Amino acid sequence: MQAEDHQQQQHQKQQLDEIDRKLLNDIQWVFPLADRPYEELGKKHGLSEDEVTRRIGSLRAMGLVRQINAIFDTRRLGYKSALIAFAVRPDRLDAVAEKVNEHPGVSHNYERNHEYNMWFTLAVPPEADMKAELDRMAALDGVEKYRLLPTLKMYKIGVKLDMVNEDAEKPRPTEEVRELNPEKLEITERDKEFIRELQKDLPVAKEPFKEMASNLGITTAQLFEKAREYEASGLMRRYAAILRHRDAGFVANGMVVWNVPEDKVDDIGFKLAAYPQVSHCYRRPVYPDWKYNVFSMVHARTLDAAEKIAEEMSKMTGIADYKILFSSREFKKERVKYFV
Repeated sequence: MQAEDHQQQQHQKQQLDEIDRKLLNDIQWVFPLADRPYEELGKKHGLSEDEVTRRIGSLRAMGLVRQINAIFDTRRLGYKSALIAFAVRPDRLDAVAEKVNEHPGVSHNYERNHEYNMWFTLAVPPEADMKAELDRMAALDGVEKYRLLPTLKMYKIGVKLDMVNEDAEKPRPTEEVRELNPEKLEITERDKEFIRELQKDLPVAKEPFKEMASNLGITTAQLFEKAREYEASGLMRRYAAILRHRDAGFVANGMVVWNVPEDKVDDIGFKLAAYPQVSHCYRRPVYPDWKYNVFSMVHARTLDAAEKIAEEMSKMTGIADYKILFSSREFKKERVKYFV
């Protein structure tokens, strides 16, 4: 498996030049909210609009870019979400994953190397009953037990895969992390219309926002103004591209879980969140058979690099009791579609 992934990584490397890599970083960090966004990206790199659309079109065709759209904060929309760990009999794993994936609120679902071998996220609309939905899934043949792991505190969220620099030998906590507000915002019916449009995948076209604005019966300037308003309030985290990790060469997707003393949880959570290699960092509940209360997602190009990152984080925080659960298979990965 690792040898295959390494070959795929080398192949991708040969196909991407430095400009491709820089563009991939740019569109993951901040995608321009402008009438001609590909022209804006071109200006930064001394490229024509046609050249940028050609390159991004080809990166999409290669499967590297999963989608370009608005990334909303589930909690601020009033949705309830949680990470769920299922212990599934190995001979039933594929069948259970297939049934679980049918739920529109399941956005990520992975097989991981642990007794709890299936991990997925579930988000349900404000009026839905999460427990009832979960009980239905837990009743599937082959599910032996499960653990509900809601977010008790979020320290960081936002996948940005650095396509320009190699995995750091000695990673450092260089990012500034701020407190995130989980309070639900008031959402009107008109807001829902905007959200439904902004969450659509953006086409690679000269004026890609035109159709979105037209569907809402407004100008693109009004659309961008509303998107910036959502960003300022925290309803929208950002407008950006999401890459397919494995296709981008990041084959090691490690969920590093930590057993942190109660009085140090927030301090350690924010320290781990400051590592650029960490995309998500949360505090979650513990159980008699699950003692880890802080979760940090690490993305690296090799298992070895991910293990080194975890080791460095352990040294820096002084937390020695940790475990890395690597994903061995991706059953599902897509963004939740809100208010559909």
